[in-house]
Amino acid sequence: MELVREHSLSNQNELLVLLRAEGFDVTQATLSRDIRQLKIVKTPDLNGSYVYTTSRGYIYNSKLPDIEEDFNIQGFLSLNFSDNLAVIKTRSGYAMGIASDIDSQISYAILGTIAGDDTILLIPREGFDRMKIINALKELNIHKNE
Repeated sequence: MELVREHSLSNQNELLVLLRAEGFDVTQATLSRDIRQLKIVKTPDLNGSYVYTTSRGYIYNSKLPDIEEDFNIQGFLSLNFSDNLAVIKTRSGYAMGIASDIDSQISYAILGTIAGDDTILLIPREGFDRMKIINALKELNIHKNE
């Protein structure tokens, strides 16, 4: 589990090599079974590559930078990704206004948004990975009142 949390591993062979370097004499068959039992899964990282992660959410290199501080968006709480889709959490009542600004200001990057009271679903345009979406969101002209 520690190796999965600390390294970007895209296949079982990479994990097998690391385990053997740590002194574990393990076969491919045993490793496959252990991966299932430990609930290690493949998920996309920030670059869109698939890497092994623990089911408890410790994802190598896909923890977003501290974007909460970088975004100048009033009402913004968090940004999370699921494959190529993004979800923004906002304070109650802010989602529709922020979604409208996203649609009008960064439509080159975002195909569209769906907003509720405190949640926005972002649908990016083809070719926009997670970092490009983050950078586009940083361009939004919605200032915090602090």
